[in-house]
Amino acid sequence: MKAIVMSSPGGPEVLKLEQLPDPVLTLDTDVLVRVKAAGVNPVDTKMRAKPGAYPAPLPPVLGCDGAGVVEAVGKSVTHFKPGDEVFYCQAPHHDRLGSYTEHALVDHRLVAKKPRRMTFAQAAAVPLVLITAWEALHDRVDVKSWDKVLVHAGAGGVGHMAIQLARIAGAEVCTTVGSANKAEFARAFGANLTINYKEQNFVPAVLDWTGGKGVDIAFDTVGGKTLADTFAAVRYYGDVVTLLAPDPELDWSIPRARNQRVSFELMLIPVFFGLSESMTHQGEILRRGAELFEAGELRVHVDKTFPLERAAEAHALVASGKTMGKVVLSVD
Repeated sequence: MKAIVMSSPGGPEVLKLEQLPDPVLTLDTDVLVRVKAAGVNPVDTKMRAKPGAYPAPLPPVLGCDGAGVVEAVGKSVTHFKPGDEVFYCQAPHHDRLGSYTEHALVDHRLVAKKPRRMTFAQAAAVPLVLITAWEALHDRVDVKSWDKVLVHAGAGGVGHMAIQLARIAGAEVCTTVGSANKAEFARAFGANLTINYKEQNFVPAVLDWTGGKGVDIAFDTVGGKTLADTFAAVRYYGDVVTLLAPDPELDWSIPRARNQRVSFELMLIPVFFGLSESMTHQGEILRRGAELFEAGELRVHVDKTFPLERAAEAHALVASGKTMGKVVLSVD
């Protein structure tokens, strides 16, 4: 089978198209998927650059998101059959290859039926960002009607999904963006207020929007100084959820003085550590998300699609920060 192989840690140039042996279905709990499309995420570029930073050894084939057609199932798998169109999110780990390949073995708990109204490219763009945003807003905090929510980088993959999930829950959303085009994009996905962080400080803008109180929930997808500044935009007893590790020198005095709750979200953890219940939960998130896509309540934006052999270009584009929504590899 064709696959994109990471020859060594490094820049996008280490990603090369190679031929690998076809995977063999050996575990009763696995599903063999003929991959049609694979999502490209910022975490993929980080895995490529520093694979040793992750808690499980990474194989040479990256990619967490995938969509395709089931070719075979293990003896214990009863809810999928050959011919089913599916999508999934499974982090590459140990000898379990990622989705940048023609065939993938996926734990059945991490698979769901592809929404019929979506193309394979659209479906492949969804799983990681959907699960990340869902866990952040529903599991780490309980977003609810009338909450005011700040989502950083609302034009990104996770950001534009988080805006929609918060609005579906009945919340109002403000978001930071870096251009007028990204502001228009975020508004199209439901943002009530967009703040161009390159032109104004987001903290006073958020406080003005909330009558000086601060938002109930802030979802940080950027880290660094953005996370440090965010605490001042969150109300007393509010929640901050971040995808990034705080800088060692982060000043915790504001969240401490405001009794804020700080949570972390890294949706790859269940696969890396074999957390069975959490893996099952992530599959359920995909199934519930599929229902929302079928109903037209959720949408995903695919900014650009590259053929599999141009994975290096896709990584370079994602790392540039110039995209809106998601980048996808077309495998078929």
